[in-house]
Amino acid sequence: MNVLLVSTSECSGGGAIAARRLMEALNKNGVKAKLMVRDKQSDAITVCQVGNKIPKFVERLSILPRCGFRRSRLWQAGIANVGIDITHTREFQEADVIHLHWVCQGMLSLDGLEKIMGSNKRVVWTLHDEWPYLGVCHYRGECAERECRNCPVLCGSLPSFLYARKRAIYQQWHPTFVGCSQWIAEQARHALPSERVEHINNCIPSALFHPADMQQARQSLSLPRDKRLLLFCSQKVNDERKGISYLLEALQLIEKENLHLVIVGKNAEQIPLPDGISVTRFGSVGEHLMPQIYNAVDAFLTPSLQDNLPNTIAEAMSCGTPCVGFNVGGIPEMIDHLGNGYVAHYRDAVDLASGIRFVLSHNLRDAAHHKAADAYGETHVAQQYINLYQS
Repeated sequence: MNVLLVSTSECSGGGAIAARRLMEALNKNGVKAKLMVRDKQSDAITVCQVGNKIPKFVERLSILPRCGFRRSRLWQAGIANVGIDITHTREFQEADVIHLHWVCQGMLSLDGLEKIMGSNKRVVWTLHDEWPYLGVCHYRGECAERECRNCPVLCGSLPSFLYARKRAIYQQWHPTFVGCSQWIAEQARHALPSERVEHINNCIPSALFHPADMQQARQSLSLPRDKRLLLFCSQKVNDERKGISYLLEALQLIEKENLHLVIVGKNAEQIPLPDGISVTRFGSVGEHLMPQIYNAVDAFLTPSLQDNLPNTIAEAMSCGTPCVGFNVGGIPEMIDHLGNGYVAHYRDAVDLASGIRFVLSHNLRDAAHHKAADAYGETHVAQQYINLYQS
């Protein structure tokens, strides 16, 4: 069986990382798998590059007037009016299964999606956000509009048109959808009642993410060895969706004398910190440094306001690091409240502070590691997908 996984990027973003890890897990478990991307970022022979970024910029130019020229909304939507035709490639033609992942920002157009689904190949689509079943948005958030007729992001009738067109494509070709969290799988079942939707977690490579000596990790990273270390990381740490404002408010409410904050991600230097708390800012780091960082800290804090199944939580728990996050999306599936971490009330900085105190006062490292090993093991996840491909 030949499987072609398709993603906009190889390494940038949670969906891309999940797709690459699944490709590697499938190859380890007897499946011939390749990953096709627009943005190739390694020399891996199992990753092939196609197209260029011109469709990405054409799509943004089309979105700009529809979002009232508001820069804050420019990246909140995808209209898939242009994209790359992958059906002519050798990799596509040789594949038995086409497995779509995050394919926005000019990777695939709706015309391209329809062509892929009409190819008589098995099509599976893993949902890394809500875009596949919404009109233009990646996350519904607090929007109550069900058919995208009054979209708060883009003006005009385009969102509702795209909402209807996606459903028309699915009703004709019936791809299989996979939610990588139970939360998004349930959302998809409600939005697409006529389609098959399964739930399979993302996988985490245990050879990379596993428990290691905390003091050795701190020493290698030049981090304080006598403080309680708290980690916050995001691809872009000042992204409002990642909830940094709630974290800063929570830190104001707890005793800071023995705490040290570690921030990882782009724009880390732009985060203003409460008085009295020390900090180490790493900026953007490579995947192979993250296990050391997870192992060096006492807790991972993820106050996201919108999220599906964050790789960062699974990675941290795989290293035995307990996590604190809000009750939103797939986060409460990952963190067992009071068992291996703490699930705080949504948008409640006071409860977030309570969660930080809780994880610092309880030994949850073994429980966190065992949960991750059971839920995100590579062989287990790969076999679930293999069974799905064959069913």
